[in-house]
Amino acid sequence: MIAKELFKGTIKTIVLKLLSDQGKMYGYEICQKVKELSDGELMLTEGALYPMLHKMESEGLLKIEKVNIGKRVRKYYKLTRTGKKEFGLKIEEFNNFIQTMKLILNPSINQSI
Repeated sequence: MIAKELFKGTIKTIVLKLLSDQGKMYGYEICQKVKELSDGELMLTEGALYPMLHKMESEGLLKIEKVNIGKRVRKYYKLTRTGKKEFGLKIEEFNNFIQTMKLILNPSINQSI
């Protein structure tokens, strides 16, 4: 299982990626997709997801589309134009972080190059 601290720092990036790929999703669907794509290694709880979704909405990264499903209203989350730009930045930032961690964790490999 992946450390909670590592996972917590990537939730925003994961949500941006999923919404970029899927177009729109509702909260439970996001949780299930994370579980599916990670083969059960990552369990995104609603308690971690919804505060992040609300924060992202307040930052202008997401917009909400409400759909009536019977007697219930389901909220779908979609990226705004700003959210799409943020996704690109987050992916670049994450890839840079991974490269930097490789430099730190495998210094002998870097010296032989």
